[in-house]
Amino acid sequence: MNQVSRNPVSRRRFLKQGAITTASAALLAVLPKQAQAKSLAKSTGIQLYTVNKELGEDLAGTLAKIAAIGYRTVESAGVAGKSAAEFRKALDDAGLKCPSSHIFPTPGQSRETFLETAKTLGSKYVVSSVMFKMEGLKSIDDYVKAILALTQDDYKRMAGELNDLGAKAKSAGLQLAYHNHNTEFHKWDDGRTTYEILMAETDPSLVKIEIDCGWADLGGDSPVALFKKYAGRVKMLHIKDFVAVGHPLTEMNVKEMPESTELGKGHMDYRKILAAAPAAGVEQIFVEQEPPFVKFTALEAAKADYDYLQSIA
Repeated sequence: MNQVSRNPVSRRRFLKQGAITTASAALLAVLPKQAQAKSLAKSTGIQLYTVNKELGEDLAGTLAKIAAIGYRTVESAGVAGKSAAEFRKALDDAGLKCPSSHIFPTPGQSRETFLETAKTLGSKYVVSSVMFKMEGLKSIDDYVKAILALTQDDYKRMAGELNDLGAKAKSAGLQLAYHNHNTEFHKWDDGRTTYEILMAETDPSLVKIEIDCGWADLGGDSPVALFKKYAGRVKMLHIKDFVAVGHPLTEMNVKEMPESTELGKGHMDYRKILAAAPAAGVEQIFVEQEPPFVKFTALEAAKADYDYLQSIA
């Protein structure tokens, strides 16, 4: 009798075992992504713009309170009027790391200066949003009008500037990433959004992506859809929420802006968003809440946001 005869395996049993093996393989493929999604929530950082006012009043004390909440990483939004070295020391004293730094154009300071600041802070990424000349802008209304006046050609030129800055960042050992607001999801007559223009005109190796999920959603685009469209290019997320307005808003009109709200109290489904994030290449998330703070202080909001993400981790 041959080996097959001594150990008969029915077709039904074979198919059943095969199905179990396939299911097990699928489970193994899914678990790491689930674990990564939970890790993103558990190890969330905070965009320091959330506590910008507090940092200006008490840098060391505010950073200590951020660390006491549980945050271990931050993303800079300037250096609170200090030198880069002073700000780095304050971060070190609080036990905080700064893997990403935002560029905030300031009169008299070049973008190259910000690259040096990012290096001093120990950052891997340096992040820019819309780039245009700030001279002559004296108020938020001036800023809004300047944004509204930008054309497709302006954004194409801006993409060229981003590529140039990305090359300089690379030479400095950094990686540039682009951060959106809601205005980039304005749709032009040819059907393309500003965001699509910027992404098409920038070099993916020089300009990575930091998706601000709350602003993207407000502009009418799904963060998960953006993950799929730009998979491999998305490296960081801003995690925020607004009260739902029921329709896309692509103008940065202060009077029409919905109320910013703490995570878990708005309408964003961050379980779904974070579950999809690892496949897109997301490495880090940062909580950011937009002022004004209505029901909580900035630090209370930072704690509420942290606690929410821990609850879904």
